[in-house]
Amino acid sequence: MSTTFIAGVLAARKGLGQPIGSLTQMGTVRLGKRTENRSPMIKDFVPLAGMDDLVFGAWDIFPESAYEAAVKAGVLDKNLLDQIRDEMDAIRPMKAVFDQRFVKNLDGPHKKEAPTLWDLAEALKEDIRTFQKETGVSRVVMVWCASTETFRKEAPVHQSLKAFEEGLKTSDPAIAPSMIYAYAAISMGIPYANGAPNLSADIPALEELAKERGVPLAGKDFKTGQTLMKTILAPGFKARLLGLSGWFSTNILGNRDGEVLDDPEAFKTKEESKLGVLDSILQPHLYPSLYGELYHKVRINYYPPRGDNKEGWDNIDVFGWLGYPMQIKIDFLCRDSILAAPIVLDLALFLDMAGRAKMRGIQEWLSFYFKSPIHARGLYAEHDLFIQLMKLKNTLRHLRGEDPITHLGLDSYD
Repeated sequence: MSTTFIAGVLAARKGLGQPIGSLTQMGTVRLGKRTENRSPMIKDFVPLAGMDDLVFGAWDIFPESAYEAAVKAGVLDKNLLDQIRDEMDAIRPMKAVFDQRFVKNLDGPHKKEAPTLWDLAEALKEDIRTFQKETGVSRVVMVWCASTETFRKEAPVHQSLKAFEEGLKTSDPAIAPSMIYAYAAISMGIPYANGAPNLSADIPALEELAKERGVPLAGKDFKTGQTLMKTILAPGFKARLLGLSGWFSTNILGNRDGEVLDDPEAFKTKEESKLGVLDSILQPHLYPSLYGELYHKVRINYYPPRGDNKEGWDNIDVFGWLGYPMQIKIDFLCRDSILAAPIVLDLALFLDMAGRAKMRGIQEWLSFYFKSPIHARGLYAEHDLFIQLMKLKNTLRHLRGEDPITHLGLDSYD
């Protein structure tokens, strides 16, 4: 995913392709009434950094350059990669913080060693300082694009910043590598987004640190493929008050993500993220006769020949007038990294802008990009893609002093 994102930005800079799927690069935002005909490009409306401003750094448990990793992944055509080879070859990963207890089906030689988790966090901070000095960048954003970690619930060490920092110093086993990265970033004032479904910055300790340091947070689990389709279709079923008795979903994928998710503990993390979507959108407690008996099952199958070209298959059992049953079947032959790359781009640019706008803590307006959006405690997550997009665009309008769009429109008929 990371190399697909990096290669895509470099290719777009050279006019070798377009950043399709990126709201920041290709989206517009309506301002005012429909009669005003004001719909500027988002990148012209809000003060975003440009793609030409981006400089890339990474950590990995494998030492290959971005070019070598992209060729090995096989997502992008080698002829395209060869046209940006010099830039890709120059991007070499720093040694990663890694613990195989959290990602059981992967291991690699390019890892940091240190006496405690605190020392590992300090080593990451030093990496960031070195990256800033060598590249001359003025601002940094960190986006977790690494593998899904095994399922974990919040533990006592996660409940306060004081307990978390003490846990780093004593190497508490409940602190995952992604949390160490998040801590390093947030403590340095760097916005952080989690693209995987595991616990990371969405614990009280790091939310406390983000508010204290004035750092924006976003997450979690990039919304691509099958769950993207669910957040498009489910709001339509609910809007038309069509009932659902069952939704069976299975995925076949063969990339490194599939290999990691072949471990039951990692799959549990992903399953929790995927299963929560329909309940939030359909609200069965409000519509028990339509959705109260919905049977929702999710499966992920590792199938190496498929590579990054994931197949997401859904069987949806629908019922309508007088309870008469119907079926919908979807076979989405998608490319996970192709769908995720524009999300990484948008998050990097929006989080950078949020940091400059002094927006701190959880950025729920970026829930548009996530399967399991983090949100204020006591609220439920909003999964409806169209509500999420309205929230995002209204946030942009608010930042620029424009009125929010409610689509009421009654004044047009006075």
